[in-house]
Amino acid sequence: MFDKVLIANRGEIALRVLRACKELGIATVAAHSTADADAMHVRLADESVCIGPPPSIDSYLNIPALLAACEITGADAIHPGYGFLSENARFAEILEDHQITFVGPISEHIRTMGDKIAAKDTVKRLGIPVVPGSDGAVENEQDGLRIAAEMGYPVLIKAASGGGGRGMKVARSEEELPIAFHTARAEAKAAFDDDSVYIEKYLGKPRHIEIQVFGDGRGGAIHLGERDCSLQRRHQKILEEAHSPALNEEARSRIGGIVATAMQEMKYRGAGTIEFLYEDGECYFIEMNTRLQVEHPITEMITGVDLVIEQLRIASGAPLSLAQSDVSFSGHAIECRINAEHPYTFQPSPGRITYWHPPGGLGVRVDSGAYQGYSIPPYYDSLIGKLIVHGKSRNECLMRLRRCLSEFVIDGIETTIPLFAELLQHPDIANGLYDIHWMENYIAQRPADETEA
Repeated sequence: MFDKVLIANRGEIALRVLRACKELGIATVAAHSTADADAMHVRLADESVCIGPPPSIDSYLNIPALLAACEITGADAIHPGYGFLSENARFAEILEDHQITFVGPISEHIRTMGDKIAAKDTVKRLGIPVVPGSDGAVENEQDGLRIAAEMGYPVLIKAASGGGGRGMKVARSEEELPIAFHTARAEAKAAFDDDSVYIEKYLGKPRHIEIQVFGDGRGGAIHLGERDCSLQRRHQKILEEAHSPALNEEARSRIGGIVATAMQEMKYRGAGTIEFLYEDGECYFIEMNTRLQVEHPITEMITGVDLVIEQLRIASGAPLSLAQSDVSFSGHAIECRINAEHPYTFQPSPGRITYWHPPGGLGVRVDSGAYQGYSIPPYYDSLIGKLIVHGKSRNECLMRLRRCLSEFVIDGIETTIPLFAELLQHPDIANGLYDIHWMENYIAQRPADETEA
């Protein structure tokens, strides 16, 4: 096992990693920007190193500064959390060159799955079903028109190096395709310095289902069930649950088995998530995230497996701590992402938290680095915490979550708590009858005086 781990991230995920390290007896180093000097994980770490000013490019994305922090402190591993450098293949290679362990997959797998076209080709070869689409990048508008006509409208034009909804446009007709094609390419170039795009069939009312996988890098791999992440705004998840209300045990076992077998063949190492669109009983691969997911706690709640500890074990060279036959599921879990935003306009709301009272009780977990008196900086993602609730059934979980939202008090800033309290009263949410477009439609139907408040 490692002697000392440097945590190259911030906020709730940095604190989550720190706790896992402490439970394993591993010393911790918090690498932080000047804006995060008072962050909770910085206060609790054994050591801390300032790696730069607030802009991410000068701190959390500053590879030389992170290497220097490892050298100064003697850290023998880096945990990247999620976001920032967690899926940067070059970063993983540089760490390897400096004999520092990257707590994640090997660079080859990060690079392959980071290229959406290469990822699609790879998983297709491994037997994972994919959304019908173009074979590789679409070079020009004329090819796009031909492919779309063969496939049938509507179609989705997607950045090959994309993520988070950037470089993604829908064309519902031949007339719409040229504008959508060139707009997607321009967005992809601006966001990823790569204007390559491909085309997929656009599914009407799919759910977003993802399978949590773990591999030991030696051909051993398991799945830990699925999560339903269909409640989204602008392709950003806001609420997740496990299991999905749309899948039964047979479907879960079937798609999980396909994915686990594919990861075994890849000799994948560490945590990963295979994301699908699910419609009419069929799953279609959309991408693989080669890192820990924001929503990993709901998987932990229904399996009892600490995913971060498992990451650290595997990165240190240990085998998987459990076989597929050891994985069992208990109850239901839901996570609400608590953002420092206006609940209806989603305008960021940085500032000082004047009062902080999280909920508690059986089956309740709050992952957050925030505290009373803490100032939310304006430089980063607005996620300030995650409310995770577990129950013996989905209905019990929903009832518990409603109670917890009524107890959760955060003053001094706007948060998305009121939005979640409202959503949980909607019969579609209560009955699990929603898809990836549901949230956008719901927001669009809100009275103007509320959405513009």
